[in-house]
Amino acid sequence: FLLDPGIAYPMLAGYPRDSEDEEYVLVNNKCQCVTVTAKFVPSKENPGEEILERNIRILVPLKARENISDPTSPLRTTFVYRMTELCKKCDPVEIELGGEIYQAQQSTSCNEPETCYTYNRDKCYTTTFPFLYHGETKKVQAVLTPASCYAD
Repeated sequence: FLLDPGIAYPMLAGYPRDSEDEEYVLVNNKCQCVTVTAKFVPSKENPGEEILERNIRILVPLKARENISDPTSPLRTTFVYRMTELCKKCDPVEIELGGEIYQAQQSTSCNEPETCYTYNRDKCYTTTFPFLYHGETKKVQAVLTPASCYAD
């Protein structure tokens, strides 16, 4: 896998410091199986001072396909993680400008499709497969994530 080695991307997060030794989740990207957490820890150089420690946890799914909706596609051998994509916030937020409320996004690349290395359980995935019925082959659509495709 590749984690943009030549570029540093700052991740800013504001959170309260209610209790000591608490870890905060900055990114939880289920689509690419990445979790980024932050925690204040004593500095090794100056134990009286605290520094912010970030941990990046990446789960690489075994037997992931190039196209996760196509079980016959080749196995994925390259995994690319870009911190800017993992940290983007695409949910619109309301802001007030000049006494009027506007909808705004906190990222500029929200229209680009997200590359998923595993199924995002919140999204519906389907595929088509050949089905032989009475000597005739038909293309049938199958659901890969039933819980997210059908309402309760």
